[in-house]
Amino acid sequence: MGVIFWRAALFAAVFAPSIAGAQDITLSAREGGLSISGSLQGYDGEFYRIDSAYGLLTVDAAGVLCEGPACPDLTAPKATIRIVGLAGVGESLLPGLFQSFAAVRGLDYVDLEGDGYRAQLRDPDGGKALAEVSFTAASPEVSRQDLLAGRAELILSAATEPGLGTRVIAMDALVPIVAPDNPLPEISTRDLARILAGEVANWAEVGGPDMPLVLHGLASDTALQRALSVRLGKDVAAKVIHPDIAALGAAVAADPWAVAMTVRAGVMTARALPLTDSCGFPLLPSALAVKAEDYPLALPIYLLTPRRRLPLFLREFMEFLATPQAQAAVAAAGWIDRQPERQPMTADGLRLINAIQGAGEETSLEDLKRLVGVMDGADRLSLTFRFQDGSSDLDAHSRDNLADLARLIEIGFFRNTDVILAGFSDGSGAAAANLALSRSRAEGVLAALRSAVAGVPDAAFPAVEAFGEAMPMACDETSAGRRLNRRVEVWLRPSFKGSPALEN
Repeated sequence: MGVIFWRAALFAAVFAPSIAGAQDITLSAREGGLSISGSLQGYDGEFYRIDSAYGLLTVDAAGVLCEGPACPDLTAPKATIRIVGLAGVGESLLPGLFQSFAAVRGLDYVDLEGDGYRAQLRDPDGGKALAEVSFTAASPEVSRQDLLAGRAELILSAATEPGLGTRVIAMDALVPIVAPDNPLPEISTRDLARILAGEVANWAEVGGPDMPLVLHGLASDTALQRALSVRLGKDVAAKVIHPDIAALGAAVAADPWAVAMTVRAGVMTARALPLTDSCGFPLLPSALAVKAEDYPLALPIYLLTPRRRLPLFLREFMEFLATPQAQAAVAAAGWIDRQPERQPMTADGLRLINAIQGAGEETSLEDLKRLVGVMDGADRLSLTFRFQDGSSDLDAHSRDNLADLARLIEIGFFRNTDVILAGFSDGSGAAAANLALSRSRAEGVLAALRSAVAGVPDAAFPAVEAFGEAMPMACDETSAGRRLNRRVEVWLRPSFKGSPALEN
């Protein structure tokens, strides 16, 4: 809380009736003259939180003197970091992240005994505990209740929540699995949706043998099932329920006529069933496709934050999550990290095949030649921008991508490289309008980058190219396919003319 608020609070204290009863602390302005009393609610080393006659106030400790029996030491107390949410994810993902954070900060990391994940980060000189971390698996409803009631500081989630802040810390992919001896070679997204909705009783209905189909799953209140239900638009009609993804994978692997959805780590001895869209476009869960959310069942893992001030130690941890050290810890734990990844365009022939096969009547040979001309010699960066449904606003994952790209531009990372924002649209509507729309979205990303980065020459920012509907990622016959096709990609081409950000 700034100086203006503090002065306003003290002004209220002078001209309001005095507070009756004993008070824990009195905060007095360092320049003297004004003070206010209340019951201490918390102190994080930077700010006091007190309950006064004027309500809860947050006061900057740098501007006041504290008197009274409840005044804390002038050093930050031990931070308590309670995380709730995704069962199986927190236990595998969080320990490595906090171990890496401790190493970067020069602190000792100590696992604690007890149920669930618990650890302390300690000062190596004297062993004082600076933070205690815990993770408790909980359903989305319980997690939200704990966060809003102050019983938790963070939620580990596979979905965003209204009114909560979001930070993507890792990625994964939902994949269909069957037994190794199931003969079905692949399945379309449309048939998969029918299976998950309980509309398919026999494998023959989706191109398999004449055998009964049995859908396995997890409990409906688990994060994995919730994520599936959001994409499906209805609850998953699983007939056989398992307590965790390990039991799910083992059961499907043992039954030749079972099918289920799981994360990549849950495939185990089962077989991942290749996925296509309804037009036959292959959908592959490669690391780049998942990072770019080209794979329609990409699964971002979020940390959700409350709309209140977090302790200093926890704010520093949240900033650490964007570093290469944090993302290395994510990868070491078996998840897909968020480090930007680049791939030569020549390594992705499927996209050119899609461009040719998916070209509509209004996409000319000249359009395709221009597309190939810009692609020639370029690499694609995994940072891709997509938009909220019915809006030009970036979705949560893309907002994190914007911050990552802005940071790379700011430090002059793209030396000897031309950066291109390539805009694409879906195929619904007139080609000319789609071309204009794809350019508008790419220019919107460029404007957001300019707002996010200060003091960088104009020449350091990306150029904009627009291709409209010329290179579909998926079939336009479904809303999910159209969403995949509406995107802004980042392309990199060697220029050897030096980085303007470094030369100026």
